[in-house]
Parts: sequence; C-alpha cells; structure tokens
Amino acid sequence: MVLGRGTGLFAGVMAVLCVVLIGPSAPGGALIGKPLPAGAVQAVVPNRVMTWNLCNPCTDSGFNLGRAADIATYAPQVIGMQEACVRDVEEIRGYLRKFYGLDYHVTYGSVLQSLGRCGGWPWNPGGFGQAILSAAPMTDRVTAEYPDGGSEDRGYIAVTTEVDGRPVRVFNTHLAQRRQEAVRATQVDVLAPEVARHERAIVLGDFNAVPDTSELDKMWTVAADADPDCGPAAVGTCEPTTDWESKFDYVFLRGITARAAHVHPSDYSDHHQFYADLDVSRPAR
Repeated sequence: MVLGRGTGLFAGVMAVLCVVLIGPSAPGGALIGKPLPAGAVQAVVPNRVMTWNLCNPCTDSGFNLGRAADIATYAPQVIGMQEACVRDVEEIRGYLRKFYGLDYHVTYGSVLQSLGRCGGWPWNPGGFGQAILSAAPMTDRVTAEYPDGGSEDRGYIAVTTEVDGRPVRVFNTHLAQRRQEAVRATQVDVLAPEVARHERAIVLGDFNAVPDTSELDKMWTVAADADPDCGPAAVGTCEPTTDWESKFDYVFLRGITARAAHVHPSDYSDHHQFYADLDVSRPAR
C-alpha cells in the first residue's frame, strides 16, 4: 500500500511538471495552432516590415500561440520586437514554423537578464530586450547600449537583411519610458546619425513619444514614418499604436517609400502591430 501510494504521488507530480514544462495540449497530446482569419496571407510578404512591442511581463502561458497567429496573419519579411523575452521569441518562432510554415531567422540585441520579467532560474534568468526576425539571413549585426538608458538599460540593434528583394540596413530600438523626455532626446542623438550613414534604412521601434515631441526632432531630419499622416507637422489623422491611444511605435524610412501602412490591435499586448508595405528604391548612381 505504501509503495502504491508513493507511486501514484510520483505520477501525479510528473503529470503536473509535464503541464508546466510542455503547456496545454489538445486531446491527442499536441498543441493546436490558432486558426487564421479570412484574408490572411499564405506566405511571407517580401516587402512587408512590422514593429511590435510584446508587452512583457503582461503575458500568460497561452499568449505566444496568439502572438504567432497574429504575426502569421500578416507574415512580414522583417519584424522588430521590443520587450521580448528570449524564451518567448523562440516559442513564437517555433509556432510560426510548425503551424503556419513560416521560417524566420532571429538576431537579438543587448538584453537584460530578468527573472522577474522572463522567468528562469536565479542563476540563469531569462534574457529580455529586443529581437529582429527576418525571413532572409541577417549579416553585419551591431548592438549598442545608449549611454543613458533612463530607468532601464536601452539600446538598438542593427542588421543588414533583404527587404523587397534588396539589401537594407534595419534598426530596432526601444527608447526610455514615458516622462523621460530628456533621456530620449540623448538617445535619438545617438541613433539618428547612425541611421543617416545609410542610403537606405528602416528603423523599427517603440519610441515612447508622440510625433510632435521635441525629442524626435532629429529622427524626422533623417527619416519619415511609413504612415504619411504621422509627423511633427502632419495634417492628417495619425493612427495610435497603443491601448492608451498614443502613437509610440514607428516604421521610420530613409531612402525608401511606403506603399501602405496599417495598425492592428492585438489581444496579446498593450501595443498594436504596426506594419508597412514598402517600395525599396535602388541606390542612386
């Protein structure tokens, strides 16, 4: 009786551990991908880029399935993620490949080791920061931390990859949190000259500032947002990219024209997905 009770207890513990480690499953023991809405694309769109702040730690065990489905619905060539836990990014990539046939390369920027945000073990906390996903390989990776990150270390990552069939320099950044205007201005002082070095560049990111704030002035001198109604002196309606009705997320373009730009709210973040379809012009001769 003692042996049988102990065996049953052991089996119960192992079952709980399996649920924790593997996650919820379908009756057949396999995860099921979330169905995509009507009109979802069938393959990666080669001239499409997206920026998305994943809003960690506002997550639960089912968020990454939904995030993968949201990405697969629009299937950008390049995605810049902010507030991204490494383990979440890897899980999302796995779901994209398994359920939707989308295979992305990944490059990580400088990341924090954050047990509170990303879980893990005290001696090996999860990595937290930025990531770039690209359907094409990425080269010439550069990561930089801003001299002043504000209340949390912040920086940018830059890679060269293919968009619209041509090589493009792609940046991904996350500026200091709200109410740190002076810090964001110093961060733009670092970022804008690096962008200006390139004839064609795309800057994805959460800038934590609306378009007409002074800290973004230098960005507007080197690039324009993919949404033509968003700018320091725009006359149209600039579509917000957050649940609190602010435009914080940008697809800045240098030497590249946007054919269209779209904002799509998500149930899996307090930031919306912002993506643009581009016409990547050839270099001037």
